[in-house]
Amino acid sequence: MMGRLQGSMAVILATMIVPQLCIGSAAIAQFEGKLGATSTAQLYAVPVAEAAQRFAIPEHWIGAVMDQESGGNPRALSRAGAMGLMQIMPATWDMLAARHGLGSDPYEPRDNIMAGAAYLREMHDRYGMAGMLAAYNAGPGRYEAYLRFGRPLPAETRAYLAQLLPNLDTALPSAAGVTSLPPRPLWTEAALFPRRSVASALGAYPAPSEPQDRTDDAGHRRDATTASSLFVARTGARP
Repeated sequence: MMGRLQGSMAVILATMIVPQLCIGSAAIAQFEGKLGATSTAQLYAVPVAEAAQRFAIPEHWIGAVMDQESGGNPRALSRAGAMGLMQIMPATWDMLAARHGLGSDPYEPRDNIMAGAAYLREMHDRYGMAGMLAAYNAGPGRYEAYLRFGRPLPAETRAYLAQLLPNLDTALPSAAGVTSLPPRPLWTEAALFPRRSVASALGAYPAPSEPQDRTDDAGHRRDATTASSLFVARTGARP
């Protein structure tokens, strides 16, 4: 009798304790995940703030692109050769380093972030918000081919836009002391899709470098296969 009673009590205690342990484990895992993300953001907070101030773009633009490009890995190197936190191609790095007085090491976090921020600013001045992201990911040459000849952008670039644009679509602060590139023809400033909710506009869905070559080595997990068209192919050339 006593043995059966002790067995029953053990079962009751197990049903009370095990769920609590599971909840505790889930809470710990969630906390650790948040702690890791916070630590990564804090690690580069100073150079991100410096780059944002220098090139007059919001800090969260830089952080979001950095996270998408390299996952916060300063030694990220793609098969195409894109380097560092912001995944800058060698030729692009050389140009930006000379123009902005950066050092010789493209993997140095501060200089890599500076180069990426400078590139984002240039692409924004040239193409606007969505075009900035498309040109950063696919390269300005490929984006120009989309604008001029209607050549479709890569599926990864469309997925990249779907991931980032809802979080970055904010007004750009005035850029005192920042030299803009010559303005594009008026037709390039037209909206890339009709004004509607972001979810509706994006739901029907490499820049420094080539997208398909950069992702795996940089540690990305992009699902471009499920993306439908954000930038649809056009027939005929632009005027």
